[in-house]
Amino acid sequence: MVRVYVPATLAMLQKLVADRIVNPLNGTAFAVTHALRESYSDGDEDELAEVALREAALASLRLLAAAADEGSPSDVVGEAAPAALPPRRAVLVAEVDDATPRPDLDEAVVRLAGPIGYDQVIAAYVDNEAAESAVLAAIEAIDEADLGDEDAELTVGDAQDHDLAWYATQELPFLLDLL
Repeated sequence: MVRVYVPATLAMLQKLVADRIVNPLNGTAFAVTHALRESYSDGDEDELAEVALREAALASLRLLAAAADEGSPSDVVGEAAPAALPPRRAVLVAEVDDATPRPDLDEAVVRLAGPIGYDQVIAAYVDNEAAESAVLAAIEAIDEADLGDEDAELTVGDAQDHDLAWYATQELPFLLDLL
């Protein structure tokens, strides 16, 4: 089994709770890979897992930006949410049987063989309400940050500075109801 960190949106969490399955966009997730271990001279498994989690959180921000570009408050796969969801990053933590490393994309990137079932999900990390303004600003700045704009990079960094809250899988329905 491989522990993976899957970038998500709140709409994707709703789909997971409702359908008991979620399809990561393009099968992309993050994990503690051999290439990630080699790129750090120091760091135990927990520290490397934190790196993979942060990379997944950044990818979640990109999912939110893509949804905003489409004019949708839901997720990027086109399923409309019943109501606008708050702008919050989300990362699913799951155990999967197969994840293929993609060092050509980044040291922590893996490609999943298929969808993730609810029973494979261990937990979710989600932004708190306090992060929403920073996330909104980062959604606007992410493309410029990717192109090297230093001010935009700082704006994205402000969002990344917010710690994600941990939720057990069985807490997800309650979390989503309270949004």
